[in-house]
Amino acid sequence: MQAPARKRHWLTISAITALAALFAIPAGAAPGHPAIHPRAFNATVTAADGGGDDDGGGEADEIAEGADQFAEARTSPGTIAPGAFSAAWDQLNKLPETGGSWQHLTGLPYNSDDPRYRDISSNSSGGAGLVTGRAAALAADDEGYVYEGSAGGGVWRSATGGGHWQPISDALPSQATGALALDGRGRLWLGTGEATTNADAYLGSGVYVLAHPHSGTFGGYDRVGGGELDSTTIHTLRFGGDKVWASTSRGVWSHSTTDLRGPWKLEFAPNPDYLPGGSLASDPNAPYKNIANDVAIDPRDPSKVLLAVGWRSGDTYNGFYRKAGSSWTRVGSLGALPTDAATVGNVTFARSKDGSRYYVINQSPTALNTDPDSNLDGIYVSKTGDPFGNWTRIADTETLAAAGSALDEPGFMPGVQAWYNEFLQVDPTDATHVYAGLEEVFETKDSGANWSAVGPYWNFDFPCWSIDPAKQTGDCSPTTHADQHAVTIGSNHGRPYVYVGDDGGVYKRPLNGRTDAAGHATDWVSTNDGTIDTLQYYSVGIGRDPSRHGVTVNGGLQDNGQSVLRPGDKVMGSNFGGDGGDTLTDPANGCDIAQEYVYLAVNVTQNCAVNDGAWVDDPAKATSYDVAPPDNATGAARFTAPLTADTRDSDTWIAGGQHVWVQTRGYAIRSGDEWTDAFDLGEGHTATAVAAQGGKVYAAWCGPCNNQGFTRGIAVGNADGTGWHQVSLPATGADGTVPNRYPSGLAIDPANSSHVYLAVNGFSRHWTEGPGAGIGHVFESTDGGITWKDISANLPDVPTDSLLALPGGGLALATDLGVVYRAPHHTTWSRVGKLPAVAVLQLKAGPDGHVYAATHGRGIYSITLR
Repeated sequence: MQAPARKRHWLTISAITALAALFAIPAGAAPGHPAIHPRAFNATVTAADGGGDDDGGGEADEIAEGADQFAEARTSPGTIAPGAFSAAWDQLNKLPETGGSWQHLTGLPYNSDDPRYRDISSNSSGGAGLVTGRAAALAADDEGYVYEGSAGGGVWRSATGGGHWQPISDALPSQATGALALDGRGRLWLGTGEATTNADAYLGSGVYVLAHPHSGTFGGYDRVGGGELDSTTIHTLRFGGDKVWASTSRGVWSHSTTDLRGPWKLEFAPNPDYLPGGSLASDPNAPYKNIANDVAIDPRDPSKVLLAVGWRSGDTYNGFYRKAGSSWTRVGSLGALPTDAATVGNVTFARSKDGSRYYVINQSPTALNTDPDSNLDGIYVSKTGDPFGNWTRIADTETLAAAGSALDEPGFMPGVQAWYNEFLQVDPTDATHVYAGLEEVFETKDSGANWSAVGPYWNFDFPCWSIDPAKQTGDCSPTTHADQHAVTIGSNHGRPYVYVGDDGGVYKRPLNGRTDAAGHATDWVSTNDGTIDTLQYYSVGIGRDPSRHGVTVNGGLQDNGQSVLRPGDKVMGSNFGGDGGDTLTDPANGCDIAQEYVYLAVNVTQNCAVNDGAWVDDPAKATSYDVAPPDNATGAARFTAPLTADTRDSDTWIAGGQHVWVQTRGYAIRSGDEWTDAFDLGEGHTATAVAAQGGKVYAAWCGPCNNQGFTRGIAVGNADGTGWHQVSLPATGADGTVPNRYPSGLAIDPANSSHVYLAVNGFSRHWTEGPGAGIGHVFESTDGGITWKDISANLPDVPTDSLLALPGGGLALATDLGVVYRAPHHTTWSRVGKLPAVAVLQLKAGPDGHVYAATHGRGIYSITLR
């Protein structure tokens, strides 16, 4: 039986939300277009210059839109100068600390196929099994040690061939990983700053080397060179001779591997005027002008190096480069491998150990901008091992679609996200045996003459699928999570394994494993055993469990749906699929849950979405319901749109798009028609934060939200639609007034609905080069928003995400580097406990008196604030 079309709405490739290519991609430059309905499935993505078809939709669009919008939150109204993040980390570490320590709640297995939660909106039975947060890099040796670099949760080590993980980089100021590599001396090299150019990719703090990776942990003293690679992303680290080459967001750099002192050398930047300190460094497009993707080194002569350079959406400098004398020149011909700027995009190389083969994946900017099905140009091989060719093509979209892929419909073909999903790995014992990663995992054992989709995207579309796994045939074996980013090969107890890293963590199988008649692997094993918690939460919800024992904790995740953790659970379940946005949970009943997908696509359940899948045969047996407000259908909402309940009436909900929507049936709502339009924020304006108390509603908005004419505002009114008006905010963000930056959070004093607090994202004008950037991050109004004052005081200059006003006057603030707290009757801020350098996107107060923090890379934590 095939999955109904209704279910597919929740089965996203990776509708990535939350942070925004942090400080890396200025607003208005990332590809994207006005919000589209998430149920559409043709995958057109526009270019950075605004080209492309604006009529498309689909999941590739959603990623681009998410990247655009969440970059806006941290960069508008301008661009961010280098050094901002490091300065904020230093400021945070100088704050006094509150008492108490964080309790880690999500350090247990998270089963995306949990049989308890097979309701209509769940991905359960898809085959991905145990999952965690996005894996961005991998390395492994022949002694059973595996190293995983997560997107936002640091580097982890397994000494057992995968599983039983432990973090080894918590002392570093950046927990975002771009590259991991073991050198010939057994040292582990770490390039920080995730280089997927997606919505929630963070910049890094350079390159580090761990001399004894089996037992050591990374520290600041392990950094190679100086600050040359601060505030960059690092895509690959490649070794040749006595050099290591780093492909970064600011060109290609090299360093000696024998002497780790001294600065990195800038080998090549195609547009040096756009680098920090250059004459065009403040240009909004500067972060796109020196993107380097990979480096290929001739195995016979390490002085011969081929650079793959270029922005995924296209630019005149895109192409391959080689050194001629003292300068680098564009390569004009590489056989079948394109060299023109319009066709060279995101590139990944892989070389065989014996030097006899080179392989490459190339993504096409032209296809990204024009082809609704895929932006993969192809996979190529150089059968001489020479990176300068002659290259021949061995796979394209059609080849891979016919290899057992689950992606076989218009707008949903292999390579539809090739700009985001790429890896290549050659078997060290067989130069013709290759693994390639796109949205799925592919394998060839004959240099590309034949391919198999050994890790298909999901099982739902295969004839063998049944929502009851006991009724599935062998063709529906466990698979990997979707969206592949990293790969490595290592051995454990003498047996070689391939490890793949994707949006669900790390999976492994024997290097020469088993497949069924369709070419799908039958032996994938998830290593995400719960000891590695890199879950990327956007939201958290807490309510008393119906069992009357403790609380139920749930939250929305990047590409891992909604998790639900109930008292006594040994395994967390997933009761909603796709991306999890905002979350509402009834404090009195933790199984009353509303979960947002994207663009205000909201589903509600009143039984934690517990279901055995009976809805497949009888739709009336579904226990979750689509209740999206009307702005979802028109696209008039932010990618991740705000959703909240009145703090004095949990049955009154507020949702923000272009309109402020209100519904008063609480979790008994069953249709999107039950929302009423309380206020129109205005054409082109969309809500960024909402709060309500006792019927009084505050709605912050922006529009335009990018740095081309950025504007913001606040509207105040009543839930019944009366008394609405726009607050007058000075457009310039003058000193002492609300800056002209993204309004990200609102919180109301529990004792007085006219006493409200506002959090403002981005950096102050010291770092933000844009009109009206102003100063400060937290503002207070005691007259219902008529006047505001800056209460930032000693707060670090760091993007802020969520505010929580506590009874008695305490105020907690979630930032991109942790949580800070202002005690009642105090004017200064303290650091709350100690978390790694991880973003906290939301804070909620639980009915048990604890404060809960949704981190984007290290799961959910709770603490009692005194």
